[in-house]
Amino acid sequence: MYKTGHYNDVTREQMISFAELHSFAIITGPGNEYPVATQLPMEITEESGKIILSGHIMRNTDHHRAFEKNPNVLVIFSSPHAYVSAEWYANPLVGSTVNYMSVHMKGQIIFKDEQGTEEAVRKITEKHIGKESPASFDKLPKEYISRMVNAIAGFRIETESMEAVFKLSQDHDARDRENIIAQLEKRRLPGDIFIAGEMKAL
Repeated sequence: MYKTGHYNDVTREQMISFAELHSFAIITGPGNEYPVATQLPMEITEESGKIILSGHIMRNTDHHRAFEKNPNVLVIFSSPHAYVSAEWYANPLVGSTVNYMSVHMKGQIIFKDEQGTEEAVRKITEKHIGKESPASFDKLPKEYISRMVNAIAGFRIETESMEAVFKLSQDHDARDRENIIAQLEKRRLPGDIFIAGEMKAL
């Protein structure tokens, strides 16, 4: 993680809110030869002051086997990004950069039993489509749920640390920042509007 005072001054509440907004996260950890990773939706809750991440992954994958052997994982929540051209600065004779936001949470992954796995799937499904949808969890055939639960593993991660980088041109003066926002809103590439809005909110 990029660490500098300009970009890491983020409160715990801001990190949690950001993770909830960008809950389709990357979970990664050490594998046999290379690190392993996968992307999946996370459920974020708080218990006794500790942030709990939960979800489910496919069984018998490289990451499932790796996390069983070594439960220490890193979960990355990230935003869209925006390329910031140095031509937008009052002094363009410096490097261009990328603005983005990211939260890292570290902890140990604990896999759940069959009942816990079913509950993990239920929570994620209800969060995104609710209970009234024709595709709601409670409307799924029991045989289908049984097959599905055998193929996936629910998990719980008790986070042990959190850190963030919100890189939004905090190291530039008001004039440069205003011009960056204006140029991002004018260019409107993927991520530009999001980053411009976050810059305005500072």
